[in-house]
Amino acid sequence: MRVCIVHESSTKIRFQTGVRRMSVEQADILDYFLQQLRFVKGTGIRQRTASFTVSYSGDPEDRRKLLSALEDFSFYDEEAKALVPEQTGRELNNSYEERLVLKVLGRIGRKIFLPVPMQCAWTVFRSLGYVRRGISCLAKGRLQVPVLDAAAITASMLTGDFDTAGSVMFLLDAGEILEDWTYQKSVGDLARSMSLKVDRVWVRPEEGPDYLANLSDVKEGDTIVIRSSDVVPLDGSVVSGELTVNQSSLTGESVPVAKTAGGYVYAGTVVEEGEAAVHVTRTSGSGKYDRIVKMIEESEKLKSSTEAKAFHLADSLVPYSFAGAALTFLLTRNVQRAMSFLMVDFSCALKLSMPLSVLSSIREAGEQNISVKGGRFLENYSEAKTILFDKTGTLTHAAPHLFRVIPFNGMSEKECLRLAACLEEHFPHSMARAVVEAAERQGIDHEERHSVVNYVVAHGISSSVDGTPVLIGSYHFIFEDEKCRIPEGKQELFDSLPDEYSHLYLASWASCRRHPLRCCTTARRSLRV
Repeated sequence: MRVCIVHESSTKIRFQTGVRRMSVEQADILDYFLQQLRFVKGTGIRQRTASFTVSYSGDPEDRRKLLSALEDFSFYDEEAKALVPEQTGRELNNSYEERLVLKVLGRIGRKIFLPVPMQCAWTVFRSLGYVRRGISCLAKGRLQVPVLDAAAITASMLTGDFDTAGSVMFLLDAGEILEDWTYQKSVGDLARSMSLKVDRVWVRPEEGPDYLANLSDVKEGDTIVIRSSDVVPLDGSVVSGELTVNQSSLTGESVPVAKTAGGYVYAGTVVEEGEAAVHVTRTSGSGKYDRIVKMIEESEKLKSSTEAKAFHLADSLVPYSFAGAALTFLLTRNVQRAMSFLMVDFSCALKLSMPLSVLSSIREAGEQNISVKGGRFLENYSEAKTILFDKTGTLTHAAPHLFRVIPFNGMSEKECLRLAACLEEHFPHSMARAVVEAAERQGIDHEERHSVVNYVVAHGISSSVDGTPVLIGSYHFIFEDEKCRIPEGKQELFDSLPDEYSHLYLASWASCRRHPLRCCTTARRSLRV
């Protein structure tokens, strides 16, 4: 992409692109492309002027890398397009900005170009909607905010003050736009923060071994493989295998649901145990964002008692507003002063502030990887004095790293790690990731030489390499279930393995003589000594 530098400081550069105006799609592609660069700290995309600013570390080498990346960037690059999530919020913001600008320009245009009689006629026409809502509210026996709005507008027109009536309706319309915009933006931001990001998936072709592919490359009709701890990336039906899936994020079910051949799995749910091949019926996570938005909107029904009180208070203030207006007129005999009392609406602030406070709190919790289903639960949490966590790992980081590789059969540590990484790369478990990452750091190429990989739930992995059975997993799996044994003369070495580390065992045998070949030990950072 061709760009020119408009302004530059020590840590920020403003660029001008070669296009007249960026589309929403182009602005999103450029924004997410820049954000994924390691040295970029912040971005600002100005869609209408086709310019953008980039904040970076200020290092000359990072500046050179930034200019080089922009030189190679293209709006049509498929890899750059794949970085953009299903919804970004930019189009939503643009639509509300345009509505607000058109509302202001319309108000100014009518004041300047329309003669007074036509302005009055327009005010009467616009007031019909407010009056209708007020009458409808009264017909239901409710003295609420719509009645107060209709009374203020009608009273202004009856006294001949059409300008005040128009100003009230303009402020009410602008307030509704801002209120709706703020709410929709909060819900959208929260939904994006809750969207589970899955970039790559295992694809099972009709012939040949499974291969790792970008999620954006998966098409409807493809078959993908999901395993224990995976986030289901796409909607689809189970072709083979068996799973237990946690669907609480979408359905609220507290118990994991078993899925067998013919069952349906939904994007955004989590596989607790098992392995299955899934026939994709919806691509690119279609509908996942909308389901999360629906979940958030449903959670709004679970309002806290504070929210319910605020909404009730907002409507209960309306009779006092009418009483205040009547009392003001009796004391002053001044219609304008009585009308000014009707113009004071305390309810909008109450109705807007409480839901937005709850949404902001839920969003803030989401940024800390905490999911909250509604204001009622936030309120309950504030009153809690004791919290019980249901499983190990809730209060720790699931990010172990490989500490040491100990061979038991004379093989090199490098070869042991190569074989372990070859098997473990198929699974998302934190221990498996630690093995694969250790192999990558050491530059070990672990080309697949194994046959079909079978995941044994809560135990480990079984496969074969060059015709030799291979196992990797827990002590229970290797020694108790598979009856492997320690090679002669290695028992003392085995007994000396430090208990402060979590142990992962890799075993192989030939001609039915089973014995461990090597032992990999890993440890969480918090346990390392």
